[in-house]
Amino acid sequence: MAETDIGAWYSNIPFFTKWWFTLTLLCTLGANFGVLPGNHMLLVWDLVAYKFQFWRMAGCVFFMGRLGFPFLINVYFLYNYSLRLETGVYDGKPADYCFLLIFNWLCLIILGFIIPLRMIGMPLVISVLYVWCQVNHETVVQFWFGTQFKAMYLPWALAGFNVLLGGNGMMELIGIFVGHIFFFLKYKYPIDYGGASFLNTPQILYKYFPNRGGGVSGFGQAPATRAAPAANNGGRHNWGGGGNRLGD
Repeated sequence: MAETDIGAWYSNIPFFTKWWFTLTLLCTLGANFGVLPGNHMLLVWDLVAYKFQFWRMAGCVFFMGRLGFPFLINVYFLYNYSLRLETGVYDGKPADYCFLLIFNWLCLIILGFIIPLRMIGMPLVISVLYVWCQVNHETVVQFWFGTQFKAMYLPWALAGFNVLLGGNGMMELIGIFVGHIFFFLKYKYPIDYGGASFLNTPQILYKYFPNRGGGVSGFGQAPATRAAPAANNGGRHNWGGGGNRLGD
């Protein structure tokens, strides 16, 4: 019975979230248990540019380093907020969601070569979370210890919380930066400022991932204007999903 429930749960995860979630678990667990070479999944400019080890540009997304609490939190965010975007504002529009992931990935690859970053999985997750939070900016979310605030502040709260735990919050800030680039160019600049739409999904993606109807509805809708609040089931939402706080 339990196997049937797990199988049903897994089969109902939308396409891109399922593969991102699965490959992250496989690559990170495989590297930590010695099945996969973790050092071959790190983003290194010289090895990509001069040794043509292009697989590193994908491996650095799915390998999230050592196992531990930060890894569990990142996987939680990956599953929850990618799922909410893919079944919310991008419900029935897999090509558009694929383009979001590709654009954010390319931005992080460029930043990864410049800064440099060896792994970009965490900032990619935060960039997706940021887009969800902006689309659902008026939704009330619950954070640690029962604190509540609007979703637009969640990425910044995560960065601050990371600093309190002894980190520098840099990965969160990079993810926020990339997520804001996408949200600004895709929604805010064309809608609020009447500018040109610079981020249009390439037609070739529609060929492989055509739009479909009858998907599972979820949080969020593309903002008609920045002033119009996104759909949010009454304006309140439990951050951990299913009525549970993350810190409980």
